[in-house]
Amino acid sequence: MAREILVLNGPNLNLLGTREPDVYGSDTLDDIVANLERLADERGYEVRAMQSNVEGELVDALHAAASAGLLGVVFNPGAYTHTSIALRDAITATGLPVVETHLSNVHAREEFRHTSMLSAVCLGVVLGFGPKSYQLALDALMTHLD
Repeated sequence: MAREILVLNGPNLNLLGTREPDVYGSDTLDDIVANLERLADERGYEVRAMQSNVEGELVDALHAAASAGLLGVVFNPGAYTHTSIALRDAITATGLPVVETHLSNVHAREEFRHTSMLSAVCLGVVLGFGPKSYQLALDALMTHLD
């Protein structure tokens, strides 16, 4: 069985590369995922990536990851970070180790972005380093799994 990790992305992350490049950078989501696939492969893991703008689809993806035997999740929930009890409950229900990640430093932004509904049920949080945040989150998750 492959050692698979889910890289899950929430709303508006499909617009990376064009959406507020001064905040989110110029890399597309495909660029980020391709880099993560390479990094994972170097350590004997595979990446399965998904993005959705729909909260329920993200919940379903977490459930499916657990059912399929995936080992953990790197998750950028986007704006759902600050609002979704459903995602929090899904993380808890699956028992999968989840590393929450964000491209920007949410604590240096608007006040409403300072609270995460998810951080307390995640293995850890990496934020503020642009696309490098994903790499750091993946490395932390693989180190935890090893």
